[in-house]
Amino acid sequence: MPRETGRKVIASNRKARHDYTVLDTFEAGIVLTGTEVKSLRAGRASLVDGYATIRDNEVYLEGVHIAEYFEGTWTNHAPRRRRKLLLHRMEINRLIGKIKEGGVTLVPLQMYFSDGRAKVEIALARGKKEYDKRQDLAKRDASKEIAREMGRRIKGRR
Repeated sequence: MPRETGRKVIASNRKARHDYTVLDTFEAGIVLTGTEVKSLRAGRASLVDGYATIRDNEVYLEGVHIAEYFEGTWTNHAPRRRRKLLLHRMEINRLIGKIKEGGVTLVPLQMYFSDGRAKVEIALARGKKEYDKRQDLAKRDASKEIAREMGRRIKGRR
């Protein structure tokens, strides 16, 4: 069987970019059990309530739901268990320093397979206020309207 190559997205957290301002992103490996990998290959994961914490100089992913493997037996995993993330020591130290400053959190943005290995993209993020969210929506709507008008002018409709 040929080895898997490329990047295959399993789940993405689209709401995270709406609720948080992303300051920096990191790619991390995940420590998983066999039934978790099989469930991920079937695309059964949700990052909606997920977040990352740092305990004993190690990073853990919590609140992420990976559904039980349908054909699993007594060896099945708990859907919302804490999973260890694999990062370089320098990255962990940088995260610890940023989090100690305060006002930031670690949120998962995407879970994917990269060359056959499960990875998660976590972001160092700051929460947005309600008015920031409204401003972002207004900017996005304005840019869509500008693009729409430019398309009309190019086609000669106005």
